[in-house]
Amino acid sequence: MNGPTRDLPCGIQVFQYVYNRCFERYPINQKRWHQGGILVLTYLAYTCYHLTRKPISVVKNVLEGNWAPFDTADAKALLGTLDSAFLFAYAGAMFFSGFIAERVNLRYFLSLGMLTSGISCYLFGIARSYNIHSLWYFVLVQAIGGIFQTSGWPGVVTVMGNWFGKSKRGLIFGIWNSHTSLGNILGSLIATAYLESDWSLSFMMPGAIMGLVGFIIFLFLIPNPVDIGYSSFASHGYRKIDATNSSDDDVADEGDNSHSIGEDRVIYRCVYRDQLASEDPNSGRSETSPMLAGHRSNSTSSRNSAIGFMGAIKIPGVIEYSLSLFFAKLVSYTFLFWLPKYIDASTTYGATTSALLSVLFDVGGIAGAIAAGVISDYSGMSALTCVAMFGLAFPTLFVYDYVGNIDLSLNIILLLIAGVLVNGPYALITTAVSTELGTHSSLGDDSKALATVTAIIDGTGSIGAAIGPLLAGIVSRWSGWHSVFYMLMSADLLALLFLSRLVYKDVRSFIQRRRVLHI
Repeated sequence: MNGPTRDLPCGIQVFQYVYNRCFERYPINQKRWHQGGILVLTYLAYTCYHLTRKPISVVKNVLEGNWAPFDTADAKALLGTLDSAFLFAYAGAMFFSGFIAERVNLRYFLSLGMLTSGISCYLFGIARSYNIHSLWYFVLVQAIGGIFQTSGWPGVVTVMGNWFGKSKRGLIFGIWNSHTSLGNILGSLIATAYLESDWSLSFMMPGAIMGLVGFIIFLFLIPNPVDIGYSSFASHGYRKIDATNSSDDDVADEGDNSHSIGEDRVIYRCVYRDQLASEDPNSGRSETSPMLAGHRSNSTSSRNSAIGFMGAIKIPGVIEYSLSLFFAKLVSYTFLFWLPKYIDASTTYGATTSALLSVLFDVGGIAGAIAAGVISDYSGMSALTCVAMFGLAFPTLFVYDYVGNIDLSLNIILLLIAGVLVNGPYALITTAVSTELGTHSSLGDDSKALATVTAIIDGTGSIGAAIGPLLAGIVSRWSGWHSVFYMLMSADLLALLFLSRLVYKDVRSFIQRRRVLHI
């Protein structure tokens, strides 16, 4: 440890007391243990966030036609309004949430957000117990829940960014990001278990679980390694050079094996010092030498200063990935909120079987997140990875729409493939890409942009997530489900197009790296 601890969670204090009294003779790598604990805690936390989002999509089949005010011909549109109330509130509050997350203790931020989110989910369920039929009650509860849920993503991504370096970030985040799909799966299973007996428990049980895990976060989460006396886990590696600029001004520290995102730069390792010995006119150091430890960018006045909204949005790649995520989340959240209803409407499986079958989309999403992360790490081309998956998702959605429900086996296979291709790029952008941009070289050593950049990208994507389910409810009511799938395919195409400039840069940078390796 390198310094005094501050505001140490009481659960960690108890753990350290027991260890010092009983197990001090058995030395352990405490850094690794703390990192493992952060992985588990943040994983559990965001699993619960999605655990409480999923029940509404399952319970729609029971609410429609059986519970006022959703017992009219406009039930689909009204249910879509609930989705939009949640998602528009979520999208709007997300930008403020990232601003707040940069400036407060994330342990309190996350635990309070989880407690209030759990209460909101619980309040939806008590509508059955108290025989509440007011549309405005449901809309208000959903909107409040959307606001409180914004505490999750900026919080957990920032904590992960604080504790883990850049090496194999795509793989780590790809595996870690399975919490989204796992939360959806568990939410579906819990909601389905009470669907036909007492749908109120479909909301109350996830709400109670989330509140409990929020208390665990309060007891054990350490948001930053410096809070427990360790130095930052940001690694000092090799310098990056902008290969497309005539000057060498844009130079920064990077972790070993890292890759640039949204810009054309080549990682020159020090083993090429003899071949690439040009000098940086501003720093006086060799372009191929490692940066000196403790170096601070001139553009960064303080390591603890938080970047503003306009400063974050100017980071190269933030706008393109934000707009691409807008359409990616439009597709993903349309599936999240409407897939059980679509399967029920287009087959004879029934509400319970349809809800269970929809889980396969999230199973595919787990594999897609890991695959996207591994490919991105291996290739160093995040934009191209996303575009390739968007491109393959287009024909997959078309095939699923027309032949997916003919046979159960075919339905299962296509749902798994669709989950891989739809959720893979969405997961990559919201995790590894957001974290990379939040610690972009233009910020120097200032990592206080992480929550803000994450909130901007995910907030923009959440606007698309709000629009998608709303349009799906309206379009399916007036034009049928085929039109909904045409809408989703168009959104995938637009998500692809917004990354086209970054793909060009990815490919050009890859070619330049290959040339350097053969020098």
